[in-house]
Amino acid sequence: MKKFIMYGAGNIGRGFIGQTFSEAGYKVGFVDINKEVISRLNSDGCYPVNIVTSDKNEEITVKNVYGIDGADTAAVAKEIASCELMATAIGVNVLKFIAKPIAEGIKARAALSEKPLNIIICENLIGADEYLKGLVLKEIPELKDYVESSVGFIEASIGRMVPVMTEEKKQGNPLRVYVEPYNVLPVDKAAFKGEPVADVKNLYPFSPFNLFIQRKLFMHNMSHALTAYLGYLRGYEYIYQAVADYDIRYCAYRALTAMAAAVSAENNTTVNMLLEHADNLLYRFTNTALADTVARVGKDTKRKLGENDRLIGALKLAEKHNVAAEYLCIGSAAGLLFSPEGDEASAEVCAFAKKYGGEEAIKKYGGYSGKYLGLIGKIYDMLSSGAKLSAVTDMCDRLANADIRV
Repeated sequence: MKKFIMYGAGNIGRGFIGQTFSEAGYKVGFVDINKEVISRLNSDGCYPVNIVTSDKNEEITVKNVYGIDGADTAAVAKEIASCELMATAIGVNVLKFIAKPIAEGIKARAALSEKPLNIIICENLIGADEYLKGLVLKEIPELKDYVESSVGFIEASIGRMVPVMTEEKKQGNPLRVYVEPYNVLPVDKAAFKGEPVADVKNLYPFSPFNLFIQRKLFMHNMSHALTAYLGYLRGYEYIYQAVADYDIRYCAYRALTAMAAAVSAENNTTVNMLLEHADNLLYRFTNTALADTVARVGKDTKRKLGENDRLIGALKLAEKHNVAAEYLCIGSAAGLLFSPEGDEASAEVCAFAKKYGGEEAIKKYGGYSGKYLGLIGKIYDMLSSGAKLSAVTDMCDRLANADIRV
């Protein structure tokens, strides 16, 4: 049986990537430092995945799986040396800690086989391929030529939503994971060494891949965050509650249609597919069974309001293509007011904005000083003083339509 190594046995690793490759006939080895999870994978050899919607809960069993102790570098390297394919879903901040075991696996593989190794990088970071490649090369600079010719670092676009699992949802099994039905995995076709994988259902190799990277970050992540920030202001706990609010859904839709136009222009592709994706996203956000919280989705505005991240990065792309970006400004301004309990990074941003104003906060944390800076500041002042969201949207609609002529 072909072997697939999944670095990261978290919710995305088990609930999306591991399931996808297990169902394609691979034996899936999960690498993780969570000893309870690794032990249970090895004792059970399978785990349950619940595919949930607002009115349905279908349980499936993912089979032919096992665990590998992430603290045992030699064992990890041995598995990587002998696998057909691998992936990471470990979290951007953790990649630096797994670079050495991956490098050791590549070194062992180079001594054993000429077969290329392709690494699908399922992390929420633009440029994750070059970032991980750089970390690995620091560990094995002597194998630079081999890495360049025989190791593919492949970006992926992770669209499936997987909520935080509560003890109630786990039902006594730490391996259980809830997921939404959406299960398409776009990957960068051009980054593969050798032929792209052709025997995995729902794996979608595409090139040029920038389209899917921007669609994920500037449409999915952007609208998710915007919904969370406005939902927080209106006192909602869950994303499905926030998106059911007409005013919030309207803001998310207007921001999504703006980004559909901008991403379309940037990638010279039809806008229809992107508009359909926008509709699908808003529908998926209504999934009550996911019970994804506003606090989790919006968490860490210090990062999520960054200059190349989901809101300011989207705003800059819209500005580049002369697309009206007023509703992206609403999301950015609302983010400055987001400060749920326990979110220290967001509390820092919120406190700075309160002291120095919205414009200064966006300049500091978003690195942005473009033509929409004043509008973000004005919206921030309106929202922070208790103005109705409808008053903000009325103003933005007037601004967006000011230059339109019949």
